[in-house]
Amino acid sequence: MSQQAAAQPRIKIEELEGGVIIAWLAPDELGLFGRDDAPEFIELVRRADQDPAIRAVVFTGSHPSRFISHADISWLQEDGSVIPPVSTRVTSAVAKIAHWAARYRLTRWVAGKTPLMGGIQADDLHTALLRMATSSTIFVAALNGSVLGVGAEIAWACDLRLMAEGDYFIGHLEILMGIIPGAGGTQRMPRLIGSHRALLAILEGRPLPAEEALAVGAIDEIVPAGQLLSRAVERAAHLAARPTEAIGAVKRAVNLGSSLSLADGLHLERSEMLASLPRPKAQELMKAYLRDTAANGELPLYQPGGYAAALLRGTTATGGKEEVTA
Repeated sequence: MSQQAAAQPRIKIEELEGGVIIAWLAPDELGLFGRDDAPEFIELVRRADQDPAIRAVVFTGSHPSRFISHADISWLQEDGSVIPPVSTRVTSAVAKIAHWAARYRLTRWVAGKTPLMGGIQADDLHTALLRMATSSTIFVAALNGSVLGVGAEIAWACDLRLMAEGDYFIGHLEILMGIIPGAGGTQRMPRLIGSHRALLAILEGRPLPAEEALAVGAIDEIVPAGQLLSRAVERAAHLAARPTEAIGAVKRAVNLGSSLSLADGLHLERSEMLASLPRPKAQELMKAYLRDTAANGELPLYQPGGYAAALLRGTTATGGKEEVTA
């Protein structure tokens, strides 16, 4: 392979109006997600989180009938072969060291010459998926086909999951190879469908067929294949029309708070709510709501068609020029 070909991006990106981008993942002919895919995926998530011009990202697969088949097993096998057989107490310490080493350029470079690099790669992917769960950017998985392993873990981290009609499935195969999910599958899948159902599925290595996945909440919608991308973009833009800072606050309160005790979760919610009150966009919208109520003698959301219009716009603002990108 020439250097020019090797330098070609693995993730194809299409930028649409309204700050929505579509990203095609796993261009491997078998639909595998490998060592070269991870850094581009991580960088895309970082860019989407930090660039205010990007309101939503729709992920889909390059393979004609798979979102992501699963991780490239050679990647896992090769990295695993250099790890000495040690207890989980030792690997726990290694994971903590990798997390620290990943934060600095020099320590990353040094660790890259050692078996610790596998831990850093895992940490980087965890960080990216956690960023998706707390970002003000909307992330949508347009599942154009079946998806296993790391592909499912990327889907679990999205805010919305749509699947094309067909004989497709989503889930985890890892136990069938003697390993366990490593990018959040044991944590996010139970939060979506319940601990016991997820436990049995991951223990057995059985993916969920599309209809079952929809019934238990693993995916949100099944869409005719020819309409999948347009529907995913439509739903992504609809959610992204909400005030940006409020989107991030809701995602943090729900996604982080759900793993805390009730008292700590309520504290997180209070903190996010109090931080949202003085923000310029929130103040603008609340004042406009009060003016509209005073002028019409009725609450805007209870005026004929008021709620439907607010949902469509993404704000309660009425009349004039709404700044849905704020």
